[in-house]
Amino acid sequence: MSEKVKVKIARNVIHLPAIALRGLVVFPNNVVHFEVGRPKSIAAIEAAMHSNSSVFLVAQREMDVEEPGLRDLYAYGVIAEIKQVLRVSDELVKVLVEGKTRARLVELVDGEKYLQATVRPVPVRGIGADKRTQTEALVRSLKECFENYLSYSPQISKDVVYNIVTATSPLYLSEYMPANLLLKYEDKQAILNESTLLGRLEKLLTLLRQECQVLEIERDLDDKVNAQMDKGQREYYLREQMHIISEELGDAEDTRAEAEEYRKKIEALKLDSESTEKLLKECDRLSRMQGNSAESGVIRSYLDACLALPWHITTEDNLDQNHARKVLDREHYGLQKVKERILELLAVRKLNTDVKGQIVCLVGPPGVGKTSIAHSVAECMGRKFARMSLGGVHDEAEIRGHRRTYIGAMPGRIISAITTAKSSNPVILLDEIDKLAGDYKGDPSSALLEVLDPEQNCTFKDNYLDIPFDLSEVLFITTANDASTIPGPLYDRMDVIELPSYTRTEKFNIAKRHLLPKQLKNNGLEGRVTLTSSALYEIIDGYTREAGVRTLERTITSVLRKCAQRIAAGEKEKISVSASTVKALLGPEKVKPTFISRKDSVGIANGLAWTSVGGEMLPVEVAVIPGGSGKIEITGSLGDVMKESAKLAISYARVHGEEYGITADRLKNVDIHIHAPEGAVPKDGPSAGVTLTTALISALSGIPVRHDLAMTGEITLHGNVLPIGGLKEKSMAAFREGISTVLIPKENESDLFEVDAEVKQKIHFIPVEHLSQVLKQALLLPGHSSSRGTHTVPQATNLIANDKSTKEPATVM
Repeated sequence: MSEKVKVKIARNVIHLPAIALRGLVVFPNNVVHFEVGRPKSIAAIEAAMHSNSSVFLVAQREMDVEEPGLRDLYAYGVIAEIKQVLRVSDELVKVLVEGKTRARLVELVDGEKYLQATVRPVPVRGIGADKRTQTEALVRSLKECFENYLSYSPQISKDVVYNIVTATSPLYLSEYMPANLLLKYEDKQAILNESTLLGRLEKLLTLLRQECQVLEIERDLDDKVNAQMDKGQREYYLREQMHIISEELGDAEDTRAEAEEYRKKIEALKLDSESTEKLLKECDRLSRMQGNSAESGVIRSYLDACLALPWHITTEDNLDQNHARKVLDREHYGLQKVKERILELLAVRKLNTDVKGQIVCLVGPPGVGKTSIAHSVAECMGRKFARMSLGGVHDEAEIRGHRRTYIGAMPGRIISAITTAKSSNPVILLDEIDKLAGDYKGDPSSALLEVLDPEQNCTFKDNYLDIPFDLSEVLFITTANDASTIPGPLYDRMDVIELPSYTRTEKFNIAKRHLLPKQLKNNGLEGRVTLTSSALYEIIDGYTREAGVRTLERTITSVLRKCAQRIAAGEKEKISVSASTVKALLGPEKVKPTFISRKDSVGIANGLAWTSVGGEMLPVEVAVIPGGSGKIEITGSLGDVMKESAKLAISYARVHGEEYGITADRLKNVDIHIHAPEGAVPKDGPSAGVTLTTALISALSGIPVRHDLAMTGEITLHGNVLPIGGLKEKSMAAFREGISTVLIPKENESDLFEVDAEVKQKIHFIPVEHLSQVLKQALLLPGHSSSRGTHTVPQATNLIANDKSTKEPATVM
């Protein structure tokens, strides 16, 4: 069939493109716009636009029919003229048409592109002279009924009202009214089907009266609903003024039954008399309230929170030493002293079951296993476990809860953790307790004093609950990276257990026994990828620099991901990763050798420092500039205490310089520059005193300092060496760098008991009391040099991260 449609008029029959309308009836002499979405309807519009813009519009009987045939369409429709077409998209067209002539559908041809209809124009038959009076009466009745209709439906536009009220033509009225009133499309089609004007007016009047009756019923229903709402408001005020009315209405029965249920549960808890009395009062308040009031919801939430607590519900402790040791050894490698402390804690609880108030604080660098130790303690004892992070908490209400006077009040984190654990004696981990903050909302660390005080926490009162809850059976375990930032009163309530940095051997065993099997399972590589010992050591030495093992685990995961990619791509079925393979996968080594003196040098001495993430090597350089005037320059972001140590070193050099060949004029004719490398990292503390003095004496005398020796200690003006802190971490740093000898203050000799056995096997510790002893050991005095002065220290195996960008202080203690 050609796209161009020729309008043929033969025997009063017209062939036109047809559009089946869903839920829409178009009348003659009316302008209508609608959307077309079916492909055949869009094609019919395009065909009509290519000819004379005429199209036959007919409504279909069922709206859900997608491909309507002759039987699916009504017999009568309208020949319309397309006035405007707007293409919204490829699948949607908006059309503006004007109805011209009523027509009867004679034949329908379903073409490939659109429907083509054969129609015969059928105008409405006029009115005879004898029917004029009856017609005029119908028109008046229609207008009166329309005015009644307006009283129920005032949203009709003013133009439509004006056109209907002022209309004088019965034919115009019979076509304009159904086209513009909100009638069902079946009713509109029934009017269009009527061939006589008198019959059409009668049918229209009947439909309009039915519609008015429906609207009247709807209005009555709305009035009844509004009246009911007013009645509800009245009843609300009556309930508030006279509770007896609530009983007569029967609306209080639900809250009474609910309050009775709460009362039974409260009495079954067998709490102390004060708590029971307070909760029962809340039940009484609930029973007197309207069920849908806001305050009743607040009371329900409060009672639910109180009843959800595990009152008198405890778990039985498993304090068997062998079981606990097996669990700790299975979950953690090394940490022998930490495990012993935990076993001692369990042993005390076994011998004295009434012991209370054991608050454990695990202090150590990030990634050494503080949180997992807490998990293991809960598993050892067979207790429930709950964790709450305190990092960044600055609102006291986070600990104690909000008072119920506030909207959205809720219990604090302690009570929430107890509720989650479903036991009144769980193990609760307070993570990152050293990172608490305080502001205008209160100080959370002060709120924790009651929680962690065994003399007070047996009657801990949350602001929301406002009744005491016994926390004395709870085993609190806290973690911190830096104990110095924990407030003193809070720190005093805790039993501190220090977790040291891991040695190279410990990291290897942790990776082999725990990290590698875990990540092989997580990445689906069990039995497909193996990492040799050399590969693990290469990752530890060349790609990680930390006290713990988090970066080590991430690096192992990175290696496994790259292996998984190759296996998934079909390159290999199994991969064995060696040290060389690690370099090929991860690229060049990321850990660079630490800057320390690696050969016997003049004016450079190796010191030891303590940071919040472990020990560090801290070399000190001194340069003597001839032709000066005795000026002293100190650089390297040194704090006030270290600057004072430098002044002490200079004073000692002036007093005892002759012992090392330094003349009195030497210090007057030179400038001295003292520098601590990695200048971007702030440094402070008194324990660099011996290092500064040794480097200064070496620079002034020209005597080299041993490169395989490190030292730490505070000095006095007369050269005495005073004790320092952090010996354990400092010795670990010397061990990592391959230092063979470490000079320590004599008074720190007892601290060697805490140093790892592996470190003590590799390092020779020499206690010293005076600077003369330090210089005797550190300086290669004439006649005392040996072959040790020429060999080079092996490259660093690992180093705790000290990111320059974070400006984290390398505090020398």
